[in-house]
Amino acid sequence: MTHDFLPALCLLALALVLIRAVVTDLARRTISNRLNITVALMAPLYWASIGLPLWPGVAIQIGLGVAVFGLFAILFAIGMMGGGDVKLLAALALWLPFGALGWLLVLMAMLGGVVTVVAIVHHGATRRIGRVEVPYGVAIALAALWVVGEPYFNPFA
Repeated sequence: MTHDFLPALCLLALALVLIRAVVTDLARRTISNRLNITVALMAPLYWASIGLPLWPGVAIQIGLGVAVFGLFAILFAIGMMGGGDVKLLAALALWLPFGALGWLLVLMAMLGGVVTVVAIVHHGATRRIGRVEVPYGVAIALAALWVVGEPYFNPFA
């Protein structure tokens, strides 16, 4: 029982930070560096709580974080994604094994489509002028909450 408590506590803390990301991205269309650093710095605590070995476990997680950052930094460079979104994804990659990270990216894309449509409709309904600002961090955080929470809420996962 105690062995499962610490990882669950870490994941609960991550969930709370992700909820904060949703709120701030909706309110200000930004995800702060402080929030992204918090997600990244909590990952080693999670690794320790699950007994992840330095090699190859931690090395793989760091590699995934770097790879995700590099891939999505390209999308940032061409104006398709915000910098806070890229950093949040890279920080989340430190938490998730490869398969769960893939599932996160699929869910993020689907939820991102919904968030984009809602943002476009809201932009038109409020008769705003200029480019639509899509709070894509909402899709990222909701997808992460889904992936992290699924083992706790889905008995068949």
